[in-house]
Amino acid sequence: MEGKASQKVFTVHGHDEAAKHAVARFVERLGLEAIILDEQSGGLQAIIDKFEEQAENIVFAMILLTPDDVGAAKAEQNELQPRARQNVILELGYFIGKLDRNQICLLYKGGVELPSDIRGLSYVLMDDHDGWQLKLAREMKRANLSIDVNKLSELVVLDLQ
Repeated sequence: MEGKASQKVFTVHGHDEAAKHAVARFVERLGLEAIILDEQSGGLQAIIDKFEEQAENIVFAMILLTPDDVGAAKAEQNELQPRARQNVILELGYFIGKLDRNQICLLYKGGVELPSDIRGLSYVLMDDHDGWQLKLAREMKRANLSIDVNKLSELVVLDLQ
């Protein structure tokens, strides 16, 4: 963006295509650049190389925790819980090491098992009524992203101050 610092927002996702696209298009409506790994060119690059390259200049990471897998502790094998994909958790760890905590937001669907031992990060429930959009916009504003709130015509009240 001309004369401005990077406004790239990386979306980490699993197999929930609808959630991925809803979040990416929302980011774009805010006037930010949505980075989704599988939408970026990369030719024959290894996925980890492509990931590192695309993650280089981002200012915010959204981690979509959607119930794409199931898992349980070994002692509780009969009690499988919906979980995010393993790549999502790996990429979350990458961004925890790369960014400040206020630059990461975990957007999760109800029922999904949330990672343990992670405190200080923002969690936003991705509800069916798009209430998550206002909450996510607030988190981005707290991370000092330049957001064009006039582009949020669907949100009637937007108190980002």
